[in-house]
Amino acid sequence: MSLNKSELASAIAAKAGLTKAQAEEALKAFQDVLVESLAKGEAVKVTGLLSVERVERAARTGRNPRTGEEIQIPAGYGVKVSAGSLLKKAVTS
Repeated sequence: MSLNKSELASAIAAKAGLTKAQAEEALKAFQDVLVESLAKGEAVKVTGLLSVERVERAARTGRNPRTGEEIQIPAGYGVKVSAGSLLKKAVTS
């Protein structure tokens, strides 16, 4: 089972005593701040919950799985998400 964005907003609204619209606004604001921060190369850390950061990926040689031909994959960026202690504890309990 998983929560989609609408279900997450409803759950946040219930926990925080907000309307669903307010929770959706807060979730959208969190999303915007996260995206803007990562685009600038800034890490986002919510102590105990998670940390998200932009990481550099070096250029490398790959292989086309269909043809077996070697291809050059350019350098770029990826996103690294690390679980905090609260998340780790929740999944091991």
